[in-house]
Amino acid sequence: MSKNYQVLITGANRGIGLEFVSQYALDGWNVLACCRTPSTATALQALAKTYSNIQVLPLDVEDFAQIESLAMQLKDSKIDVLINNAGIYPESDLTDISTNDWLKAFRVNSMAPLKMAMAFSSHVANSQLKKVATLSSKMGSLEDNTSGGSYIYRSSKAAANMVMKSLSIDLRPLGITVVTLHPGWVQTEMGGSNALIDTKTSVSGMRDVIERSNLDTTGQFIAYDGKPIPW
Repeated sequence: MSKNYQVLITGANRGIGLEFVSQYALDGWNVLACCRTPSTATALQALAKTYSNIQVLPLDVEDFAQIESLAMQLKDSKIDVLINNAGIYPESDLTDISTNDWLKAFRVNSMAPLKMAMAFSSHVANSQLKKVATLSSKMGSLEDNTSGGSYIYRSSKAAANMVMKSLSIDLRPLGITVVTLHPGWVQTEMGGSNALIDTKTSVSGMRDVIERSNLDTTGQFIAYDGKPIPW
């Protein structure tokens, strides 16, 4: 039962984000589904026509002024779970690293989740569940890095991990639980067709991790299957 819970999801137009929207809507949650261009988000718009509890909202997380504007627009809303799902994966290796791509990856993958948490902290604090979840990746783990490469993505996700760890400490006085999630290698546009699991498996697992998270476990880095990920 949703008990009129509300979730806000970024990057909701495809892949993992779209599956989050679908599963939460099916369970009766009010879903604030955010994406850069709602007019071209055909799959998300189709879901919104199926479920009356989905509200599609324009949001480019790279635009911090737009984040603040949406927070003001939703100032009277209580957000039980804030899910920072939006992210990018610029290719990079030792012979080819774009400075502009690197800066954009840090803005989207590392800075935007912090900006979202800052802008919506009161919305979350005033809710029943009080949770912030951010999708990271095992590729952001220093200990797990045995293959090298992917400099831009790895570093931006490692930075996101540190941001979330600090957030878990700073938001604790507000009763807000913070969890960092590894979704697994998922069959999406980003993950590719050779990935090991589908979006349904990943998202159902992450939802379970979010549901079980609390102030005793805040600040942890957890995989979709419930296993802790080394930093």
